[in-house]
Amino acid sequence: MADVRPLNIPVILGTTRKGRMSAHAASFVAAELAKRDGVVTELIDIAHLPLPVDDAGEGIKDPAFSAKMNQADALVIVSPEYNHSFPGLLKHVLDSCLKEYIHKAAGIVGVSAGPFGGTRGIQNFVPVLRELGLVPLFWDVNFGNVNKVFDESGQLLDQGFVRRTDKFMKELIWMAKTLRYGRQNFPLD
Repeated sequence: MADVRPLNIPVILGTTRKGRMSAHAASFVAAELAKRDGVVTELIDIAHLPLPVDDAGEGIKDPAFSAKMNQADALVIVSPEYNHSFPGLLKHVLDSCLKEYIHKAAGIVGVSAGPFGGTRGIQNFVPVLRELGLVPLFWDVNFGNVNKVFDESGQLLDQGFVRRTDKFMKELIWMAKTLRYGRQNFPLD
């Protein structure tokens, strides 16, 4: 019997910097995801999570964030590229949970002011996601030259991203359904 519950796929905005253009990309992706039948989503901004920085791992776990990760069937992580990598604070937040992620799909949306759209950050992020127990997709969405993709108010200027995001979301949803079925029907002992 098929599970009729909607897929729960939150979008995590993985930067806290002022003036972050990644917020426009995260809002766009969350809005596109919300249009999908059988999917519920919310935008989680790590800037608003009450996680201390004087400890790490499960020692700083926020019960509300943990519950959201436990309920999630998949994640979309919007990450800017900082010096060929991803934000350290994003890793700090993700490291606060472990068992909540096991065998769940994770899609990465890379954002960059330069032409590469966060690809260098994504390549460094994939091993981290795997270590956390997440299953990274092989499609990404890359917002290169992000200041030319969105205007100051967050309006999308390049409609080509709708098609690119659609391809990403089809894989994300397929993977989320497949992995949820596996978690429910084939437990690891």
